[in-house]
Amino acid sequence: MSAIRLFTDLDGRIGLRQFWLGSIALALCLLAVQWGAPRLMDWHSAKMAVAFANAFALFPWAALAAKRATDRGGSSLFGIFLVCTIVLPREVQPLLGYAWAPSLIAISTMAWLVALVDLGLMPGVDRDAPLAEHKGAAKPAR
Repeated sequence: MSAIRLFTDLDGRIGLRQFWLGSIALALCLLAVQWGAPRLMDWHSAKMAVAFANAFALFPWAALAAKRATDRGGSSLFGIFLVCTIVLPREVQPLLGYAWAPSLIAISTMAWLVALVDLGLMPGVDRDAPLAEHKGAAKPAR
């Protein structure tokens, strides 16, 4: 699978190795932006560049998680939901106030643990087996 398709396509399946390599590549790109932006720009521009890079990385991470969730035998929406559950509580926290912070951090942490175990550690389903059984509601013809 090409790198473009790996980070942009929500369809397909990837194994553990591709999932971890893709995640590490994204994390290294984000670290490079977070390290390099303050050294190359003024404070405000660097802050905006880091925020843009973080927002831009959401889609590739969702694509990786969707493909990995499909490989695990589930729906691609489960992977996308996990990424949203990890990221969105941190983004909503400043809007809700200090009292909500422990709950939002707990939600994000639990989603990280589920994603780590389910997507990052568990093996995929058999490639030859169908992902889901299709049973039609119609009665068989006589």
